[in-house]
Amino acid sequence: MPSQAIAFALAVGVGTFILGLLLGRPIIRVLARAGVGKEINPWGPATHQVKTGTPTMGGVIIVLSIILCTVAVNLFGRLSILVPLAALAATGLLGAYDDYRTLVGHKGEGLSPALKMLGLTLIATVTAWVLYSDFHLSGVYVPGSRELLDLGVWYLPIAVFAIVGTANAVNITDGVDGLAASLLAIAFLAYGFIAFLQGQVFLVTFAFTVVGAALAFLWYNAHPAEVFMGDTGSLALGTTLAIVALMTSQWLLLPVVGIIFVIETLSVMIQKTYRWLNHDKRLFRMAPIHHHFELSGWAETQVSTRFWVLGLIGAMLGIALALL
Repeated sequence: MPSQAIAFALAVGVGTFILGLLLGRPIIRVLARAGVGKEINPWGPATHQVKTGTPTMGGVIIVLSIILCTVAVNLFGRLSILVPLAALAATGLLGAYDDYRTLVGHKGEGLSPALKMLGLTLIATVTAWVLYSDFHLSGVYVPGSRELLDLGVWYLPIAVFAIVGTANAVNITDGVDGLAASLLAIAFLAYGFIAFLQGQVFLVTFAFTVVGAALAFLWYNAHPAEVFMGDTGSLALGTTLAIVALMTSQWLLLPVVGIIFVIETLSVMIQKTYRWLNHDKRLFRMAPIHHHFELSGWAETQVSTRFWVLGLIGAMLGIALALL
């Protein structure tokens, strides 16, 4: 890839960051005036109760910044980027509706898990079919091998599972100030580098655009958070991360690059299974596991920073495996 192309991608990422910063403050004010305050789960850590009423749906800052910058500089003549962009917008709308139903005064009741899963699965199925039928993607690079393993039609259910699973994993992780945004920035940076190795200029630019938007949101989401990402951002960015990984055919590295997302999801699954097998006894103090560490005495900033470090290590390892 020419140096000018990577320079352009980096510049777009910086530009998206600046745009996100400019959009962030007025969006937060609008959300606050509209009473878009989050209802905090009473079963969560007591230290989180002070966050009740903090504006949510902050994912709008990320999604809007990405859409505006992508349409402006990375869409026309590069219609492959329309796939992750359309999925980002669709899941962003789904998440925004769910967020709206969890606001203060709405009894904290969002979409039912079944309806949310149905919406995600429909979006994932359409996306997987476009990648398979129009982009002719049906394979995966096995770590340590440069050969592409063709999965044929089995690619479709695997792609759907990867998209839905990643969206839910990011959603579960979004429970500590600054955690999900920083981990997403790291993951997209890693996949931007992987796309760079493959010479996918447009995908590199898109990945760095997401990095810039996530960092702009992190500016306002750093502890103590002025705004929460909500499902508007977590579902949208989780879905988009999986799609970017699928477009590189290096999606087997997703559990490595997104190691914290995997750990958080497994902690919930293990906790539920353990309680079911042991008459409602708990293995962790609380799941997802970031709450376990909070209740064990870690400050919220310690949880976020230490998980951020592990996420960076995972991203480094994922890039290393992609280079083999």
